[in-house]
Amino acid sequence: MNYKIMIVEDDSDIARLLSLHLQKFGFAVHLCRDFSNVLKEFKEAAPHLVLLDINLPAYDGFYWCSRLRSISPCPIIFLSSRNADSDQVYAMMNGGDDFVTKPFSLDVITAKITAMLRRTYGEYAAACSSEISCGDCIFSQSRLTLLCNGKETELSKTEAGVVRVIFEKHPDVATREELLNEIWDDETFVEENTLNVTISRIRRRLEQVGSRLVLKSVRGVGYRIGEANHER
Repeated sequence: MNYKIMIVEDDSDIARLLSLHLQKFGFAVHLCRDFSNVLKEFKEAAPHLVLLDINLPAYDGFYWCSRLRSISPCPIIFLSSRNADSDQVYAMMNGGDDFVTKPFSLDVITAKITAMLRRTYGEYAAACSSEISCGDCIFSQSRLTLLCNGKETELSKTEAGVVRVIFEKHPDVATREELLNEIWDDETFVEENTLNVTISRIRRRLEQVGSRLVLKSVRGVGYRIGEANHER
């Protein structure tokens, strides 16, 4: 499959370097030109993954990530020279799946893109069963959605990976190590707060669909999911 990568980067030198490198590995590349209407370009390009800078003209990457996430579960990797913990946490809160700081290694970027695409669209994703039920919820791995009593909400790739592990482990505890290994290939790239932010987002997703499931932290171990009346 010829995957398409959309690069939203206003530094033309960095964008060109990334484009040339990714094309060498067989990726199709769409370079964003209209930074005032990233959403329109995304719809027209229909990429499989987005590389998104934070410092952009008109609106920043956080804004565009939130807009993209509102219409698509497409994986989004942030690229930024801003490396504060708050920036990385805010990126994840707005729907980002990963965060890479500049200057970066092209080989690391390529490895992260390849791993993300493999988990989202490749053999690993195809090998997973289509749906997993837990309590009153159904998680669709092919559509990256949570369904409860007719209400549905879309999940980001990061949220979906965490939900899959937690649902499959139910009623046992999903350890932090298991969750980190599911989402990231190399734990050295994971900020301490990233998983906590993702868990908070999943809790909001459960509330959005009116689920009775609650996601509880098991101190020093990980997370367990169960129905509200069984968790009191």
